[in-house]
Amino acid sequence: MAVLTPEQEASVRTQFAPGGQSADAKPKVTEGKVELPPTLSVKELAEYLDVKTVDIIKELMKNGVMANINQQIDFDTAYLVAGSFGITATPMAMDSAIAEEVVGEGEATQVKLMTRSELFSVDGESPENLKTRPPVVAVMGHVDHGKTSLLDAIRETKVAVGEAGGITQSIGAYVVEENGRRIVFLDTPGHEAFTAMRARGAQVTDVAVLVVAADDGVMPQTIEAISHVKAAQVPIVVAINKIDKEGANPDRVKQGLSEQGLIPEDWGGQTVMVPVSAKQKTGISELLEMILLVADLQDLKANPAKLAAGTVIDAHLEKGRGAVATVLVQSGTLHIGDNLVVGHIFGKVRALLDDRGRKMKDAGPATPAVVTGLPDVPTAGDIFQVVSSEKVARTIAGQRAEQYRVATLAQTRRVTLADLSAQVGKGAVKDLNLVLKADSNGSVEALKGSLLKIQDPQVQIKIVFEGVGPVTESDILLAAVSNALVIAFNVKPDALGQKAAEREKVDIRSYDVVYNVTNDIERAIKGLYEPTFVQIWEGRAEVLTPIKIPKLGIIAGSRVQEGKITSGSTAKLLRDNKPIHEGQITGLKRFKDDVKEVVAGLECGIRIDGYQDFQEGDVIESYQVKQA
Repeated sequence: MAVLTPEQEASVRTQFAPGGQSADAKPKVTEGKVELPPTLSVKELAEYLDVKTVDIIKELMKNGVMANINQQIDFDTAYLVAGSFGITATPMAMDSAIAEEVVGEGEATQVKLMTRSELFSVDGESPENLKTRPPVVAVMGHVDHGKTSLLDAIRETKVAVGEAGGITQSIGAYVVEENGRRIVFLDTPGHEAFTAMRARGAQVTDVAVLVVAADDGVMPQTIEAISHVKAAQVPIVVAINKIDKEGANPDRVKQGLSEQGLIPEDWGGQTVMVPVSAKQKTGISELLEMILLVADLQDLKANPAKLAAGTVIDAHLEKGRGAVATVLVQSGTLHIGDNLVVGHIFGKVRALLDDRGRKMKDAGPATPAVVTGLPDVPTAGDIFQVVSSEKVARTIAGQRAEQYRVATLAQTRRVTLADLSAQVGKGAVKDLNLVLKADSNGSVEALKGSLLKIQDPQVQIKIVFEGVGPVTESDILLAAVSNALVIAFNVKPDALGQKAAEREKVDIRSYDVVYNVTNDIERAIKGLYEPTFVQIWEGRAEVLTPIKIPKLGIIAGSRVQEGKITSGSTAKLLRDNKPIHEGQITGLKRFKDDVKEVVAGLECGIRIDGYQDFQEGDVIESYQVKQA
C-alpha cells in the first residue's frame, strides 16, 4: 500500500503544526484573481479575499443579502462580492486535488484542498527527487491532412523499438521511442477534444504537433487548431505532410502559417517545421527529434517517489472488466493496490496495463496506463489521486459528491459586457478576449481592424480567434477556456454551437453594424456600458378555474394553448386583453406533481408570485427575460 514519503509527511506536519498554516487555510488573491468553491461561508470568503469579515457582510447588505459569518453563500453571490473589491473570482475545479495528513495513532485524518497546478507543480521539491520525464504530445490539424496516417506511421516505425509484443492497443495514448528516449502521444479526435479537456481544467500536453498537407496548405480547421493551441500556451511543432505528392509546396504552407503568426526557423522565426511523408514513412525520426528538442527547452521533470496523481484520458465500460480508465500519470508512481480517488469515485487499482496490453506493476510520471478497479466510469479530464487508505478515499469521494451536487446550483460564470463594465472601474479587468465570427473575410478584417484601434490604458483587447461562418461548438469551447466574448457579425450559431453556449455559459453578441460592435466594446471598457434586456415570448395559457391548494393559496388551473409555460419564467396576466399583473411563475403542477414546463394542449396549475385573484378566461403569457 502506498504511504506518504518522508518529504510529504514533513511538509504536511509543518502545515498542521502550531503556528503553521491550518488545514483549511485559503489561497490568497494573486494578480487580482482568486479561485472560489461552489459554496462557502461568509467567513471563508473573507479569508479567500483577504478582507475583513465585517466588510463582506456590509457588501452583502448592499446587495440585499442579510448574512452572518457562518451563512453559506453560492458562487454567483461570492463572484459579485469579490468584484466589489476589485477581485475576479473563478470557479475552483470540482475535483480539486487532495493532500492528506496522518498525525499519529488514533488521531483523525485531515485533508487539505489544493488546485491542479499545485498538485502537479515541482516548485519546492528537492532537486535530487526530480527526474526528467518524457514529453506528452497532442497531434491535430485539418481532417484531410493526414493526422491519422502520421500517427499510424509513427506507431508502426517507432513503438517500443526492439521489444516483443503485440500491436499498440487503442487506449487513447501510446508510447514511442527515439534514440532511447520515450515520447507519449495522445490519440485524441482533434482540437475540440483537446480544448474540451482544458475546459474541465486538464492541462496534460507539453507539445502540440500541427499537421498541414504540403499540397493543400493552411485551411480553416488549421487556423482553428492554431488558435486552440495558442490559447493553451503550448509550444507548436509543424509537420508538413504529403511532401511526396505531386503539387506539394512546403513554401506555400510556410507562408500561410507565417500569416497566422507561426514563422519558420529558416525564415528567421521560432517555429520548428519538419517535412514528412506519412505514406512513405520519411521524416519521422527528424520530427521526433524536433519534438524532443522543443521538450528539452521546457526542462520537464517530476518526482516519481510521490503518491501518484494525474488525469483521465479516456474511460468506458468493458464486459468482464467493468469500468476501464486510461490515465496519464503526471506526478508520482501508480502501483497495483493503490487507493484511488477520481472525481467523486473511489476504488483500488486491481490491474495496470500499458499501451500494448501488457501487465505492469507500476506506472511512473508521463506514463499512460489502463486501470481497472473503479466502481463507475469517470469522465475524461477528471483528476485522479492516490491516497493512503480506503477510509481517506471514501471521505474525499463523499466530499466531492456533495461538491458536484452543489455545483449544479452554482454554474460557471463567463465574461459578459455588463460584468466587464462593472469591474473596469475597480481595476479588476486587464484583458478582453474576443472570438470573432462573420459572414465574409471582408467583414472579419473590417471588424478586427476597428476593434484593434480601440485604445485604453486599463484594458487590452485580444482576438483569440477569427473566422468565417456560423458560431460552432469549437468556437464556444475556445471562448469558454479563454474566458472570451463571442462576436457574431451577420452570422448565427449553429445548433451544436447554441447548445454549447448555453451549457458553457458563453456570451454570444450578435451584430450587423460594425459601429455598434465598437461602440458597445468601447463603452464597456470605459465602465459606461448599460445592458438592455428583451422579453422572449414562450407560450400562452388560458385560466379555466382558480384552484385552492393548502399552504400554497390559490393557483390558476389552466390549459396551455400555444408554446410552453416554464417554471421560473416571467408571466403577464391579461384580463379582457389588458395586462393586470406581472410576476414570476414560482410553481407548475401537473396533477399532484411539480414540473418544470408544460407544453401546448396540456392542463396544469400555475402559481404566480404576488397574485391569487384569478378568474376564468384570464390569459397567462410566459416570457424569458434575457440580456440583449
